[in-house]
Amino acid sequence: QVQLVESGGGLVQAGDSLRLSCAASGRTVSIYNMGWFRQAPGNEPEFVGYISWSGGVTYYADSVKGRFTILKDNANNTLYLQIISHQPEDTDLYYCEYYSGGNRVARTGYDDWGQGNQVTVSP
Repeated sequence: QVQLVESGGGLVQAGDSLRLSCAASGRTVSIYNMGWFRQAPGNEPEFVGYISWSGGVTYYADSVKGRFTILKDNANNTLYLQIISHQPEDTDLYYCEYYSGGNRVARTGYDDWGQGNQVTVSP
């Protein structure tokens, strides 16, 4: 059974750092391209970033570039989203997902996402 479980979120203050984890089972992250999305209630999912299967290629939404970093821990079959200098507009539910093909910055290009992990940033 393919499963992704996000954790590490919570309430932080603007300027703080945080690392979200995405523990995978049923698939090996080292051979999959993956991504992170975020979504606020009532809004469409927003692309955050993408990482290739090898970890050698990454790219990010302009809104998070320079503050967010996606990393793979192949030994623990886990994907991470490292966030520095949080801003209130980063308040969202964050999802990790497997890339399945097509548009890399749209949710339609991904499948098998987790339940998400809430991050709330106070001013």
